[in-house]
Amino acid sequence: MQTAPLRQDARIIALVGLAHGTSHFYHLILAALFPWLKPAFDLSYAELGLLMTVFFVVSGVGQALAGFVVDRVGAFRVLFGGVALLGAAAVLLAGANGYAMLMAGSMLAGVGNSVFHPADYTLLNQRVSKARLAHGFSVHGISGNLGWAAAPIFLAGVAVLSSWRTAVLASAAIPLCVLLLLYFNRAALRADPAPTKREGSAQEGSFDFLRLPTVWMCFGFFFLSAVALAGIQSFASTSLVTLYGVSLASATTAYTAYMLASAGGMIGGGFVAARSSHHDRVIVVSFALAAAMAVLLAMAVVPAWMVVPVMGAIGLASGVAGPSRDLLIRASAPPNATGRVFGVVYSGLDSGLAVGPLMFGALMDAHHPSWVFICIGLFQALAIATAVGVGAGKRAPALQQA
Repeated sequence: MQTAPLRQDARIIALVGLAHGTSHFYHLILAALFPWLKPAFDLSYAELGLLMTVFFVVSGVGQALAGFVVDRVGAFRVLFGGVALLGAAAVLLAGANGYAMLMAGSMLAGVGNSVFHPADYTLLNQRVSKARLAHGFSVHGISGNLGWAAAPIFLAGVAVLSSWRTAVLASAAIPLCVLLLLYFNRAALRADPAPTKREGSAQEGSFDFLRLPTVWMCFGFFFLSAVALAGIQSFASTSLVTLYGVSLASATTAYTAYMLASAGGMIGGGFVAARSSHHDRVIVVSFALAAAMAVLLAMAVVPAWMVVPVMGAIGLASGVAGPSRDLLIRASAPPNATGRVFGVVYSGLDSGLAVGPLMFGALMDAHHPSWVFICIGLFQALAIATAVGVGAGKRAPALQQA
């Protein structure tokens, strides 16, 4: 692929990043409003948590299937449909009159969320110049973090000023605006059409990529790293309060430091990935540092004032690995199977985010806050092993040819 003008690449990266940020915003459309939903529907914490688990289970299953649809009908159409489903889910949730409608809205949002990774990465791989692809992956990751950061501020702010229903309904305007931008830029986002199947080719050829060990090691990497991420997102702040005796505000600041540093790490990681051909080694170093600092926090040997910078360092190290991770997966994808590979691999992310809160919640219920950070470090260390396996699997054919 020839290097396209910078303006053209930047336009595609920005549009895909905006859509990705919208999907991450909707990850928290219910969680950010739990303080209002609990009394409004007289729900238990378990019932609230189940809404999130169902969202990610539906998204994970749908993500694996969406990759096949992307490769068949094109990434733009699938992405457009996913954004529209998020807006429809917000309207359904805003009119919910009971737990069943909340569950239906959560499931619909999960279906909408399922299309983004296979569609996004297919568009980036096909329409962005290879020289700028690492930076495209970097912006993609940052936009997701910004979506996570914006959701609680927007939803809670509107709910305080008006009501939770108004907050959810107002959030429907976000995908509507994104749909308009995507529509007016549809010519730039039309990905290359899927190649016509050769006469006599086997139907099961569409599933051949599932036989590749590297695909399943990539899935394992996402699952393990997502379990660790779920621990940080759900119970890191509560654990820090118990371990270090800091205020909830300080613990929340530590989590914010993690998110901001992670975004900064992704920016730097884009430059690192663009200059490195050994993406697995970048991941190993980054995740090893993150895991070591998580265990350091678990040991409660650092002073309380160090909690914020150490959490920031964990986020920075994790963020640096992001673009290298995506390029490693891209290298593992067979030609013309990008959507399917990213769909299956990224379903590991949703699977980990669905399982993680249940496991870490059990640790907190058992009064083991230190084990929250021990397990975060453990799962990051296990993810290193899968990254090494993927890298070794990609180098082996090259060595054999040499």
